[in-house]
Amino acid sequence: MNCTQNEKLNQVTPHTLIVGVDIAKFKHVARAQDDRGKILGKPLTFTNTKEGFDAFFTWMEEMQHKHEKADVLVGMEPTGHYWLNLAYTLKERLISFGVVNPLHVKRSKELDDNSPTKNDIKDARVIAQLIKDGRFSYPRLPMDQDAEVKAGITIRNQIVGDLQALQGRIHNWLDKYFPEFLTVFKDWSGKMALATLEHIPLPGQLNQTT
Repeated sequence: MNCTQNEKLNQVTPHTLIVGVDIAKFKHVARAQDDRGKILGKPLTFTNTKEGFDAFFTWMEEMQHKHEKADVLVGMEPTGHYWLNLAYTLKERLISFGVVNPLHVKRSKELDDNSPTKNDIKDARVIAQLIKDGRFSYPRLPMDQDAEVKAGITIRNQIVGDLQALQGRIHNWLDKYFPEFLTVFKDWSGKMALATLEHIPLPGQLNQTT
């Protein structure tokens, strides 16, 4: 969804509970505030599991009820792949969420206490502030066949990269220890060439086989 910053700002109203989530590998930290930036309640630490997500949703419902908020807007920093589990769960529950630029989070840390130090609760607060200011984007999460195709492409690219690295190491090894090999075989990856390398990987071993 392409939205201007003004359109994103219009989605944040006095009836909106804004939740910033600092993403980590095992545990996330959530912080809630209103449209004016006022902190609501205590932060929540929850695990990156189904049980943790259930606790997170229960906490948000309690915050909505306590502070009379009809809507929820969740924000997070797309850290590696650790944010995807929560993102897909939010999408399944039809809860609005957006992602913030990690560079914006880093630059905004000093606004509250003039310190750029890392702190999970502080980062969750900064993320919530960026959401309030409309400085976020809506991620496109592939589903079903699109997700499978994307995963397949990623795996293929990884395999191709590994093969290229391996081929580079073999070329490097041949150049160092057996430069004469490619004067006999045009391609080291041919069946006969590979069989020869398996039994005679070094030129000094030629004398031992004759």
